[in-house]
Amino acid sequence: MEGTAFTPALEGIQHVKLEEGDMLTTPFLEVCKHILPVIDKFGASMILVKSDIGGNISRLESKHSSNPSDFNHLYNMVRAEVEAKTAKASSSCTNGLLWLTRAMDFLVALFHNLLEHKDWTMSQACTDAYGKTLKKWHGWLASSSFTVAMKLAPDRKKFMEVLGGSGDIYADIEKFCTSFSPLLEENHKFLASVGLDDLKAS
Repeated sequence: MEGTAFTPALEGIQHVKLEEGDMLTTPFLEVCKHILPVIDKFGASMILVKSDIGGNISRLESKHSSNPSDFNHLYNMVRAEVEAKTAKASSSCTNGLLWLTRAMDFLVALFHNLLEHKDWTMSQACTDAYGKTLKKWHGWLASSSFTVAMKLAPDRKKFMEVLGGSGDIYADIEKFCTSFSPLLEENHKFLASVGLDDLKAS
């Protein structure tokens, strides 16, 4: 593997925003897609996260393809649903963007833990990241399933070796966390501005 498992996402992040600051739909979703192969390396512990992320990407892509010029900017999908009063529906793109952003928050927190706490096991890094991000939005059932899944986390050393390829995995994780976090933060700010950043799982 040329570079690390993060190389494609790091390249993609540079194209997510226009100079005037608007977030573009396809480049943002592409970055999220580039993280799916990284999630694969977690094996069974991340099956729930992967299917959730994949489902939300598909939902947003399908909305985008229904009107590529209008929905070229990521937040236009949300604005359209807010206007149509469908944003709070569980099948809405607003909900899809919110949960996709939350899942990415979890992954960034997890990667950050691997960076900051070299002595932690993968299970510790996962559980801590979950507690800081997704847990407060999950109901009891999702939370229990997640807790069980975290116990299946792979061996940390092997995981890092697989992700490393021919590059510096710790340097790339740091770059990814630093460059992707502000984009996620921006999503939250926008969703909060339309009163939709605090929807819970039903």
